[in-house]
Amino acid sequence: MAWWEGANETRVLIALDPSTSGKHVGKFLSLRHPRTGNTTCYLYNDGVLQELHWFKQSYGSWFLGDYVCEDGRLYTATPVDLVFILLPIFEEARMKKGNEPGKFRQLDEIIYVNGYPGYESLSSIAERAMQVVCDLKEVGCTKFFRLNDVKVLKWLCYKVHQLKQTLPTLDKNYAARDEKDTLFDAVSVMREYLKDEPWVNLLCNKLKLNLQDFTNAQDIETLPPSMGSGPASFNPVQENNGTDKKAARTTRSNKKAKVEKDSQNIKDMFSRATRKRG
Repeated sequence: MAWWEGANETRVLIALDPSTSGKHVGKFLSLRHPRTGNTTCYLYNDGVLQELHWFKQSYGSWFLGDYVCEDGRLYTATPVDLVFILLPIFEEARMKKGNEPGKFRQLDEIIYVNGYPGYESLSSIAERAMQVVCDLKEVGCTKFFRLNDVKVLKWLCYKVHQLKQTLPTLDKNYAARDEKDTLFDAVSVMREYLKDEPWVNLLCNKLKLNLQDFTNAQDIETLPPSMGSGPASFNPVQENNGTDKKAARTTRSNKKAKVEKDSQNIKDMFSRATRKRG
């Protein structure tokens, strides 16, 4: 059963089912990642948008009934704040020039993104989510939205404050860090979902942090794609292309050569045992 357009293999996914019946069928959406702009897969289920992560050990497969799933990755889905996902397209939609606040637009116009019909599936929850960072104007029964930088900055500061309170409760190492380091960690987490311009830069100026410090830290801590996981790197259709395919072919070839050299046919082993008994 295909779990994603363009992929025919079965995958193992652990995800929250927010529906009260537990029987609601979710669907996967192709959306642009809010920081990189890359096509990324999200799970939408009963009004809750969830981002996907994956983890894989060096060797592993799944046994699913009578079927063996060669891909041993464990996929998980966790809820993500919709404002992060919609912030870039609301920023583009207002067509801001210089210091002008930009234009008011209807919600249907804003979430229509060429090549990404998945955004339209979020229309029922987008209006309420984005009111916290937008100016709203009503003309008759029609509502018009325009992103407001001041509201966005207040919302970002609130998110940072929440993370500062949460991080020390997660791990002893976090609890031992001073307030400035915890603030740096909180903004680093936020930066995974935000473009540096304008949002991370505005946030750093507000909190009196240096954006260059985050760039330097990212350069030091960056891992090869094969060692990491996260929403930005997850793409079910493209995850095994390019150099990954070459590496996979090399690994499989090496394994095959080893098997042919060191192993014996199991039928021959039983035949020799039978002859010895005779």
